[in-house]
Amino acid sequence: MNVHYLQHVPFEGLGYIETWLTENNHIISATRFYEQDYCLPAIEEIDALIILGGPMGVYDEHQYPSLQREKVFIEEFIRTNKKVLGICLGAQLMAVCLGAKVYKAVNKEIGWYTITPTEECKGIPWFYDLFKNNPTVFHWHGDKFQIPCNGSINLLSSEANNNQAFYHNENVIGLQFHLEVTGPSLTQMLLNGLHELKEKPYIQNVEQIKNGQKNIEICNNIMADILRNWLTGDE
Repeated sequence: MNVHYLQHVPFEGLGYIETWLTENNHIISATRFYEQDYCLPAIEEIDALIILGGPMGVYDEHQYPSLQREKVFIEEFIRTNKKVLGICLGAQLMAVCLGAKVYKAVNKEIGWYTITPTEECKGIPWFYDLFKNNPTVFHWHGDKFQIPCNGSINLLSSEANNNQAFYHNENVIGLQFHLEVTGPSLTQMLLNGLHELKEKPYIQNVEQIKNGQKNIEICNNIMADILRNWLTGDE
């Protein structure tokens, strides 16, 4: 499949997703909004869209004018009933395009924390099976999305934030956390986000975050299963 991704900053790339897409012979292309000459593709040219994270907020158009154009593109793409996967900021942008609000979370969440499936999640058995053992995943976010009202399902929660993933339909899924994280991508996020590591509840320090790298393999395995089901329907 032709899989296109939207990248907002150089230090938040595809991570493990690139490995999986390459191993499974998918065609990868990108729009990098931090480049002056960024270009969005024609919607008919791509089969699936992945929207990555970034430190900006969904309403920061005054500082990042490309956000407005990006939202229009995402909204149009969702309407085609093609496949869309959002991660962190990407999921928040999807939520806004589906009519939900995004706002500051009560708790900024940075580090390795467990997530728990909701009762609604049991209605999507393949997804529930991936999270039924409450895996520890990597978080880096200060905003929170509402669950879109138009049939979307709230899938996961954490102790700090109850909206961690939503399922709009089999093609459209949003994840607040980073299953795509790798050792190198984690290093880049730390280098560029050290100023955010304040001493607060649900914000780990550098040592704790580095020690949590033992969870990367589990995260990547879950990411592989999500990508396989999302792109091919193969449970």
